[in-house]
Amino acid sequence: MITHRTVFCLGLSQLICWGVSYYLIAVFGPLIATDLGWSDAVIYGGFSAAIVIMGITSPFIGRLIDRHGGRRLMAAGSILTALACMGLALAESVALYYGAWLCLGVAMRLTLYDAAFASLARVGGVTARQAIAQITLLGGLASTVFWPLGAFLAELLGWRGGIMIYAAFALATLPLHLALPEAPYRAQRTGINTQSEAAATESTSSPKPWLVAALYGVMVAATNILSSGLSAHLIGLLAGLGLTASMAVWVASLRGAGQSFARLCEVLFGRNTEPLALNLAATSLIPLSLLAGFLGTPLLVSGIALCFLYGAGNGLTTITRGTLPLVLFKPDSYGGIVGWLLVPSFLLAAAAPLVFALIMTRFGAQGALYLSLALALVAFAAALALYHLFRADSVISMQSPRRQPP
Repeated sequence: MITHRTVFCLGLSQLICWGVSYYLIAVFGPLIATDLGWSDAVIYGGFSAAIVIMGITSPFIGRLIDRHGGRRLMAAGSILTALACMGLALAESVALYYGAWLCLGVAMRLTLYDAAFASLARVGGVTARQAIAQITLLGGLASTVFWPLGAFLAELLGWRGGIMIYAAFALATLPLHLALPEAPYRAQRTGINTQSEAAATESTSSPKPWLVAALYGVMVAATNILSSGLSAHLIGLLAGLGLTASMAVWVASLRGAGQSFARLCEVLFGRNTEPLALNLAATSLIPLSLLAGFLGTPLLVSGIALCFLYGAGNGLTTITRGTLPLVLFKPDSYGGIVGWLLVPSFLLAAAAPLVFALIMTRFGAQGALYLSLALALVAFAAALALYHLFRADSVISMQSPRRQPP
């Protein structure tokens, strides 16, 4: 059973875990490069290696969550995150630096959204949709909180001291993960949930399962590549467009505000919105946000529009990435199926920080914007195809009383 306590603990852990792992490189990467004299390729290559590890371990970890639940696995992720941050803070050689990132890659797959979503699907079944949306409210604020906090800690304690503080934050998520329930949904099944479960079974009977899986995989891959590239370079991109370094940090942090605002709207008003329709709306916001970046004048306004709207679109696609499989696939195999479908997105996203760095070096911030827009349009096209593929089923399900929320 998913309780308010479960949602709060998991939401708070997502805020911290995203902030001290995935978003770490954007603030500390340039400082590490300056201090140790390493190239951008070496620095961002560590982050890329972590994402590769996330992809390699994704199916295995997904199956483990299906079988055993997320409580112990996510708790192990808390410890690994802390150890990896300590390794980064102590790194004097490239070998130790990359070793820490490889450890952090496993830790991120154990603690971030995909593990959290699979854990909720296991204990909540088809009723997990609302909880998935709710935990992303706090998680969406990770960049808003930890980018300015990281910059402050680096100025106060240096990059090594700042990352050590991040390790302490990671350990603080251990009791949050240990508070998660373990009993699977099938052990808690009641008559109340039968209608929702029957509807979900109907929705998995698509005559084109391979096409559905492919479209979902393409959409997730495109959004993950874009998220990976911008997570590492959004601050630098804004600075390349003309904002000062300090202003770029604060404007970039609006991405998190946009994410949480959009997710709050979904929680409050989107309960009866079909996931496929919400997904289409979400993926349409991302190219619009990037078009705002091309306006350029006034620079501050276009930068705010880019970050806030991109955050809103990315925030909603994060939710639909978790809720769509509840419609497209069976909840009891959620972790395993999604784990396999995420492999290409992780492997391709691993190259994004390096590719964005090369594009920005050669073509500047405008080049990175063009690449971002292309990825956003690919994601939108896949979402549009999914929507049309299921449109008839969606209309029938909305008209059927069995599909109404219990």
